[in-house]
Amino acid sequence: MKTDELISMMASSVTPVDRRLPLRQMVQALALGTVGSLLLMLKIYGLRPDLGLMLGVPLFWIKLAFPTALATGAMLVLRRLVRPGLRVGVNWAGIALPSLAVWAGGALVLLSTPATLRLPLLMGISWRSCPFNIALLSVPLFIGIFWAVRGMAPTRLRLTGAVAGLLAGASATMVYCMHCPEMGVPFWGIWYFLGMLIPSAAGLWLGPRLLRW
Repeated sequence: MKTDELISMMASSVTPVDRRLPLRQMVQALALGTVGSLLLMLKIYGLRPDLGLMLGVPLFWIKLAFPTALATGAMLVLRRLVRPGLRVGVNWAGIALPSLAVWAGGALVLLSTPATLRLPLLMGISWRSCPFNIALLSVPLFIGIFWAVRGMAPTRLRLTGAVAGLLAGASATMVYCMHCPEMGVPFWGIWYFLGMLIPSAAGLWLGPRLLRW
């Protein structure tokens, strides 16, 4: 058999790669992980009793917008990191801008509040448990997202793991908002953010082990 014929035969037997498969896997991982996080939240914490009333309060939607924007930004960055050779570039703004916005909003609230009331705004009533609650709810999402990312081609494993963990934490915070009674912007900027950083730090540490291919 001639070389050209051999190459032609081998090429004709190659199955085309579905380029949409990684996206479908990520969507599936996020959907299943969110369902798992929601069920975990309902089982352990339950919905806040006044959730129906809160749906008509603009501040509740602002609270939900913070982790939603961070999750969207983390997803944009992650899409670049799982494709070798692509620079993240301006996509980092998707993570930086929501963070800066909530910190700036928290600072403005504190400056407009009497000094004696600032500490309660920062601490709320659940600061001891809030970050760990978010970290716990992120576990199903963490597992699903890392499963999806492992099937792609990341090369910067620690950075990819950290952003994947942030995506899990931000998505879990969206779920946690349906339970958490805290409505202070300064509280979100500290304790919600810390809760999201826990799975991000875990991803930074575990990335080289879990994402190696």
